[in-house]
Amino acid sequence: MSLAGLKCLVTGAGGFLGRTIVCQLLEEGEKLAEVRALDKAFSAETLQHFGDLKSSTLLTIMKGDIRDAAFLREAVQGITIVIHSACVIDTLGLVDKQVLWDINVGGTQQLLEISLLHDVKCFIYTSSLEVTGPNHKGDPMYNGDEYSIYHVTAGFTYAETKREAEKSVLELDGLPLKDGSSFVTCALRSMYIFGEGSPFLLKHVDEGILNHKVFLRISRKEALVNPVYVGNIAWAHIQAAKAMRNPAKVRQIRGQFYYISDDSPHLSYADFNHELGKELGFGVEPKLAMPLTMLYCYALLLEIVSFLLWPFVRYVPVINRQLLTLLNTPFTFSYKKAQRDFGYTPRYSWEEAKQRTGRWIAEVIPSRIAYLKSKEV
Repeated sequence: MSLAGLKCLVTGAGGFLGRTIVCQLLEEGEKLAEVRALDKAFSAETLQHFGDLKSSTLLTIMKGDIRDAAFLREAVQGITIVIHSACVIDTLGLVDKQVLWDINVGGTQQLLEISLLHDVKCFIYTSSLEVTGPNHKGDPMYNGDEYSIYHVTAGFTYAETKREAEKSVLELDGLPLKDGSSFVTCALRSMYIFGEGSPFLLKHVDEGILNHKVFLRISRKEALVNPVYVGNIAWAHIQAAKAMRNPAKVRQIRGQFYYISDDSPHLSYADFNHELGKELGFGVEPKLAMPLTMLYCYALLLEIVSFLLWPFVRYVPVINRQLLTLLNTPFTFSYKKAQRDFGYTPRYSWEEAKQRTGRWIAEVIPSRIAYLKSKEV
């Protein structure tokens, strides 16, 4: 089933994943009637990239806040499919908790309500692996799936907001629409996303440059994870959208969540960074800066200092115990259910994803060196 002739709204379209989803929709062989790209801001580079595609599909740029109901009502007019990837990601506590809840949960719930009022047929939510964990005990998961039993505990505020937003999306599946059909929803739980333009990977590249082209050891070797290439998680959204329009597949996908990974190797976060950059001369530190137990004590000390300083100054530690658990817990998941239910297969092989990411790293190194030097002045 194709998306030909349909109108699709993509939220978070100015971000790392959202802009890739928009590009893939514009590149569809059977053109859509319109793709609406919604975000609070778009970089000049993103807008230039959209323009370079020269697609025959109408692209409408919509700049506005997902908390603005009037703006959302305008955005969903005539839309058939909403792909909701907009959110605020925060693992350090840099963003006020209420802001996280207002955008990640309140914004999602408001978009759902308005979508239902305007007869939107399908709603795909970009969820996160962190909805599942890891939990505060660091219980490992190896090649888990949607049926794996895992003890979920409270974690980052970000993870809590993604869990609540996903619940809101899936609970509304099946609600009646004005034309007699029913609302179809699903959620895609993404692994850590890498690829060209990744702000997290760029941060690690900067740290590596400052460390004489050696990536910092942020995770122990045994803490295996399986990141997903941005082009593949974007492609999963496109394939899910097509399945929602297919009467033979929609019964399987509706109201479901799916883990989306690809065939990237299972490595620790630090070793994965090294795998992406080793051909460019990057190394990786052989071990953690100190034993993991001592790192947890150090993180606890920083959290105590942050708490004591709170009445006078806002100090956000660069590391905390929850982040240490996230980085040092084996946590891998299979994409087999998505493959079975809606035909998800990675669009890019591991080798191609690695090459594309490596080329991007090589391209940005000179500008990052210049930027880092300018900060020293």
